[in-house]
Amino acid sequence: MFDYAEETFTLEQISELSGNTLLEFGAPWCGHCQAANPAINEAVTEHSKLRHIKIYDGKGKPLGRAFKVKLWPTLILLQDGNEVGRLVRPLRSDEVRQLVSKIS
Repeated sequence: MFDYAEETFTLEQISELSGNTLLEFGAPWCGHCQAANPAINEAVTEHSKLRHIKIYDGKGKPLGRAFKVKLWPTLILLQDGNEVGRLVRPLRSDEVRQLVSKIS
């Protein structure tokens, strides 16, 4: 459920992604991430064509720093590798839906 992947992408790889992608920066032990998880999952499952990548962030992790992530979870919505929106510490699925609606 809290399956954050150790950093597997570089900034260059992220910028080359085609289509719509939701990056979720966080950590499995983060209370804010755990609290936001149901709202994020609910909104993401409504958009079957949206790629959702959970990235384990932390001190010294270059991808999170490249995106200037300060708080977890931070959701960054990409369209063809370019940021079109972000949301920090969502608690309600309608907040996530509003972010995702920027590409719908």
